[in-house]
Amino acid sequence: MSPLLFILGPTASGKTALAAKLAERLKGEVISCDSQQVYRGLDIGTAKPDAALRARVVHHLLDVAEPHDQLDAAQFVQLADAAIADVRARGRRPIICGGTFLWARALRYGLVPAPPRDALVRDALEDELAEKGAPLLHAELARVDPDAAARIHATDPVRIIRALEVWRLTGTPISKLQGAHGFRTPREPDGRLMIDIPRVEMDRRIDARTHDIFASGESGILGETRRFVATAERRLAQMIGYREALAHLRGEISLAEAEALAARATRRYARRQLTWLRAERDLTPVRPDADVDALVRSLV
Repeated sequence: MSPLLFILGPTASGKTALAAKLAERLKGEVISCDSQQVYRGLDIGTAKPDAALRARVVHHLLDVAEPHDQLDAAQFVQLADAAIADVRARGRRPIICGGTFLWARALRYGLVPAPPRDALVRDALEDELAEKGAPLLHAELARVDPDAAARIHATDPVRIIRALEVWRLTGTPISKLQGAHGFRTPREPDGRLMIDIPRVEMDRRIDARTHDIFASGESGILGETRRFVATAERRLAQMIGYREALAHLRGEISLAEAEALAARATRRYARRQLTWLRAERDLTPVRPDADVDALVRSLV
């Protein structure tokens, strides 16, 4: 059985390109571990692999949900397990690539024994988010589960809502359930690479990418946002880049302000990703421009 290979890194770090190069050399296929690239049509703002790259290397778990749907870690693990089995059945190597580390952790260690999504509770929390904003929900989480609130940023509505959902359904803090699980024993042997990139270079890449998608007019993130605002406004409002594009389309901020705010939010998000990665065990740091031949020799 070909071992799993994880390639993890912050946004704009070059993990997608490195995963594709390794897939070509290792007879592998890429399984996306990105909670935004799962949505059909949201391509530009999520930096989804383009058609040329996907023609070269098979990618799984892109475009598997509609923007108005919600995909959680449990659903991701189920889909990823099926994709891994499919890749292996054809004699190929599964390469997990992405920046949604909660999903990567769930795939590696298995799921925390928490209740599944509850439609009524989730809808109520989504309504509260729309009415009050993420910071006030985060303040509620800090009262009922301070350990979870300390780990979840106040601008991360997806994780805030999930933590509050578990609390309202069970009366047990999600941090207590996670602590009992421990995330200590992988489900199977694997290898894990971490894209290690200097902050200055990462910020430069983020700023350049953000400028490109906002400067492209209707063929960029503005056009993409306009196409989905009628059917998935709530989803767009929760995603960096799209929410700033929404504000611009509503006339609330200028295009330059939207770009600057999106770049700043992305830089902050990337730094939180780096903090998470550097606290993980069993990660091998690699540069995005690492010698692929040397990497292949170490992984075979």
